[in-house]
Amino acid sequence: MDTVFLGLTGDQWGQIGTSALILVLVIVFGRWIIKFILEKPARKLVSRTNTTLDDSIFEILRVPIFLLALVITGEILYKRLDFLPESWNDTSSEVFYVLYLLVGFVFAWRFVHYFFLWYSNEMAAKTETELDEQLMPFFRRIAMIILWLIGLITLLGHFDVDVSAMVTTLGIGSLAIALAAQEALSDTISGFIIMIDRPFRLGDRIQIQDLGTWGDVVDIGLRSSRIRTRDNRMVIVPNSVIGKSLVVNYSYPDTQYRIQIHIGIGYGADIDTARQIMINAVESVEGVLPDKPVEALFLEFGDSALIFRVRWWLDSYSDTRRMFDKVNSVIYNELNAAGIEIPYPQLDVHHKLGAGNSGTKIEIHTD
Repeated sequence: MDTVFLGLTGDQWGQIGTSALILVLVIVFGRWIIKFILEKPARKLVSRTNTTLDDSIFEILRVPIFLLALVITGEILYKRLDFLPESWNDTSSEVFYVLYLLVGFVFAWRFVHYFFLWYSNEMAAKTETELDEQLMPFFRRIAMIILWLIGLITLLGHFDVDVSAMVTTLGIGSLAIALAAQEALSDTISGFIIMIDRPFRLGDRIQIQDLGTWGDVVDIGLRSSRIRTRDNRMVIVPNSVIGKSLVVNYSYPDTQYRIQIHIGIGYGADIDTARQIMINAVESVEGVLPDKPVEALFLEFGDSALIFRVRWWLDSYSDTRRMFDKVNSVIYNELNAAGIEIPYPQLDVHHKLGAGNSGTKIEIHTD
């Protein structure tokens, strides 16, 4: 008669010991067996392709296959213990269902993780736009949240838990959060629109006219964008404000930039001579693009002067202030050397006596 220990016979303890030994062997040698059987042939196969995506897929499968082998081994070993009560079968089936679901979740989680990692390292780095690098972390978080929700709903649905109430609660909660965070959501949506429409890029010099902000774009985020002004101050502007404002991009389609000034010369001066002097003066300034036209356009008859608009092109918008100084100085010196007057506003008062000196009449003329 078999010896009974803790309610189990020697034969039953032998089955448990054998099952435990097999499980330990699978745990110890399972990784090595999977590597020997799967890795070498797979490595030879993926080495023939130009993309590294298949290498990432191999890394994705390695851990889930090992876990799947453990679960299958555990289920087989459990079923060979024929002395266990039949009432445990339903519970064991549910336990192994959860374990299989967990293996599937691990596979899906690793697939999402490695896919976004592969795309960020291999594909996004090769594109000219930085949009994908900025959006990848956000899309990865969204995918992970969806994955968790699918896993949770699948698990609860298997145990006959009514998930419709939970989904309704999530919907109501999402609506409440959306109402409470309208501005944040508006900023995020505007951030997506800015990244897709690309009215400006990193490094562009822009002006947000409604805010009077002018500077270089140093960051475009989902909620806000950062603009560094010329005096090295950082202005953080919500994306929704940018989406509603008129934005002037001084770097698009390129950095070449035309600027202009208005100059008045005195009445009686020779127009053609004055025009040529101003054009020659501007063309002599270093930094003015020689392959672009320099123009001096006679616009109007002013109160005190003949008004010219002088305009020229620069290679970069960053030299605007310095070029105003250089061009203004050289035009003033050249016109002054040629004897052409640059008048200032004048007020002439004429005093006339009436007939018979019986009254005084005053006329005021503005030049």
